[in-house]
Amino acid sequence: MSGVALAVHGIVKRFGNHIAVEDVSFEVPAGCVYGILGPNGAGKTTTLRMINDIIAPDEGRIEILGGMKPGSEAARRIGYLPEERGLYPKMRVIDVIEFIGELRGLGRAEARRRGTRWLERLGLEAWTSNKVQDLSKGMQQKVQFATALLHEPDLVILDEPWSGLDPINAEVLRDVVDEIRASGRTVMFSTHQMEQAEKVVDAVCIIARGKKVLEGNLRELKTALGGDGIVALGFAGEAARAAAEPLLADPALVQARRAPRAGEVADVEVVLAHATKPAEMLAKLVGAGVELRLFEVVVPTLHKIFVDKVGATAAVAERRPEEAQA
Repeated sequence: MSGVALAVHGIVKRFGNHIAVEDVSFEVPAGCVYGILGPNGAGKTTTLRMINDIIAPDEGRIEILGGMKPGSEAARRIGYLPEERGLYPKMRVIDVIEFIGELRGLGRAEARRRGTRWLERLGLEAWTSNKVQDLSKGMQQKVQFATALLHEPDLVILDEPWSGLDPINAEVLRDVVDEIRASGRTVMFSTHQMEQAEKVVDAVCIIARGKKVLEGNLRELKTALGGDGIVALGFAGEAARAAAEPLLADPALVQARRAPRAGEVADVEVVLAHATKPAEMLAKLVGAGVELRLFEVVVPTLHKIFVDKVGATAAVAERRPEEAQA
C-alpha cells in the first residue's frame, strides 16, 4: 500500500466552553506505524473518536483510506481498540470473538477460525472456553485486541494499547504491530507511554492541551532536534581515561561534561564546543592513543523530545473531565 492512509485537516471539537481539540492537522502515510502522543487530557482519545465517527468534529474534515469520510463504509476497513475496554463478561471468549467477527462481516465459521488462530497467537488458547470474566484485565485486553484485527483491516487504530499490560504482553503487542506493518497495512495508536511508542513508531504527532505541537518522521525529528553536539564516551580502562583527560579539558574541543544517562554504559558524556564535530573529536582521541570501548553521538529519546516540547507540567496533566465523558 502506498500514499496516505489518513488525512486530518483542521479538526476542532468543543464540549461546552472547552475546546478539547483545536485546529489539529496531520497525515498518516500508508504502511507505517504512527503515534498520536500526548499527556492525559491532551485530546488524543477525542481525536480517535472523531476518526471512528463516534463523535463528529465541529470543524475540519477527515479523509480515510483514499478519501472516505468517517462512517459505516470506512468502518469496515478499520480495526479499533478503544481506550475504555468492553467485552461481555458472561460470554465465553471464543463466542465473544465469533460474535464480533460476524458484526465485522465475517461468516461464523470464518470468525471462529480466525479467532482461534488469534487466541493461539496471543497465548490464550487454554482460555477459549472460559467466560470473559474469568480472565485477568490484561488477558481481556488481548482478547479485545484480537477482535480489532479479526477482519484484517487496512487501518488499525489502537487507543492506549499498552495500558495495563505487563512487559511480556507489551512485547507481544509490539510484535503484532510490527507484523501488521510488514504486511503493508497501517497502524495508528495513541499513548502517553513514550518508551513503548519509541520501540515501534515510524512517525509521530505530539499534541498537548488540544493543539498539535510537533509532527514528523521520528528518525528525522531526532536528527533535527538532537544535532551532533553531545557524545557519550566509554574508556577501555583508567589509563585510557587519563590519556583522554587533556582533550576533555580543552575548551576549544569540549564546553562541558556530565554524568552518563541512567542505565547507560558510557563513562562520561561531553558537550562539544560549537566548532567541534564528532568526527574531529574521535580523530583527536585516537591520535592521542586513547583506547575506547564506546563512542556514540547522543540523540534525544522520544521521552526527552516529548517533555521538551510539551513541558514537564503538561506532561503529567490530569485528564479533562469533558474528554473523559465524551
